[in-house]
Amino acid sequence: MPRALPLSDTVPDATRETILAGIKAHNNAMLGPTDRRDIFIPLRDDEGKTVGGLVGYTGRGWLYVEMLFVPEHLRGRGLAGALLQRAEDEARARGCTGAYIDTINPQARRAYERQGYEIFGTLDHFTGDFSITWLKKKL
Repeated sequence: MPRALPLSDTVPDATRETILAGIKAHNNAMLGPTDRRDIFIPLRDDEGKTVGGLVGYTGRGWLYVEMLFVPEHLRGRGLAGALLQRAEDEARARGCTGAYIDTINPQARRAYERQGYEIFGTLDHFTGDFSITWLKKKL
């Protein structure tokens, strides 16, 4: 064990990759090789530029939605639900039996609940009066 543990506020990309590779190797040894595959569903403007969408992945029987963003001018049209539905359909096709997501946005939380997600954890006052909430759904 090193005597001193140096601290920095930056992480070199190569170092991040080394640590991530170690975590992945440990997880694969413990759980077996992963079947992780990315999912990307873009929302594009008239010029084809990505302005929002969904980013996530499937693996080990689950869909994880890392990011879901609908620009202000497109909200209220059911796009968040449509993005989730498209990702869930693909996750089912990949053999997934569940999905999970987290948010600090109360409006997003309500949208996810309308899509059938249920709260399974909350960290109250994560920042100010906002809580972080984890939601899951059986597919």
